[in-house]
Amino acid sequence: MLNLRSVDLNLLPVFEAAYEERSLSRAAQRLAMTQSAVSHALTRLRALFHDELFIRQARGVLPTPAADRVYAKVRTALGSVRESVTDMRGFDPKMSERRFFVAITHPLGPMIAIRMRERLAISAPKVEIAFSTRSRPVDLERGLREGRIDAAVDWLMPGGPHYSAITLFDDGLVAVARQGHPALRQRDTKNGLRDYEFVSLRPRVEGENPLPGIREWQCLNLKVVLEVSEIIEIFMVASQSDLCGLIPRSMEKAARDLLGLRALPATPKTPSVPIKLIWRKNRETDPAHRFLRLQIAGAAKEMA
Repeated sequence: MLNLRSVDLNLLPVFEAAYEERSLSRAAQRLAMTQSAVSHALTRLRALFHDELFIRQARGVLPTPAADRVYAKVRTALGSVRESVTDMRGFDPKMSERRFFVAITHPLGPMIAIRMRERLAISAPKVEIAFSTRSRPVDLERGLREGRIDAAVDWLMPGGPHYSAITLFDDGLVAVARQGHPALRQRDTKNGLRDYEFVSLRPRVEGENPLPGIREWQCLNLKVVLEVSEIIEIFMVASQSDLCGLIPRSMEKAARDLLGLRALPATPKTPSVPIKLIWRKNRETDPAHRFLRLQIAGAAKEMA
């Protein structure tokens, strides 16, 4: 059995920073160290783990599979230590220098992120927060599970019993078209929409969607002739062509004000789609994470 007294545990935050930043220079800046000191620490870690851990690339470094496995455990362990210290010392948002990462897959994500930054500039000026607003996130569930993502705003819940969630707001889908489009005169909600072609976001779920508010739209069997990655692409295509667009109802006002898109009268009434704030249950009592969740909820309420 390895004797921990022979291991310099100060090397673990260096590994964590290098893994998350994917850059030795950014890791050094984050840790207030020199880049040569970070490189020396990683050399010692390579000897400890008998693996290269990181492969140098033109821009930054790429973790090896062994580094992926190490990170999953190191992040959890360091997170537990930080939470224990925070619980004992209390969380002072005015003085804290905590770092958070939030994934917001909803199209309102960029605006929620801006509101978050504005709120934190006043209530927690030293707290750093990074965002991912990709509509098709990569490894979101894994990121939450491993602690790389502190919270997520999404309509799809990850599997398993390890997550908690609250509903931030209710949304849904609405069909829109450019001004003057003949669909704006169509009021037959059963068959009218099937007469037109649509642009839509690529689905994140293969087959039948688990949410009734989306599944009922699937059952309409609309002619979706173009699938795109981001909501702004739907705005642009629908405003410049005869394709109708499917967008979240929360984005209807922006679509109308920015590009003159109008909701189709034939849009059927479907169940709402709850947009949730999701986090790991083991972060439930962490006062810093409670603070983060309150800020996300407040920002989402302002936008939605």
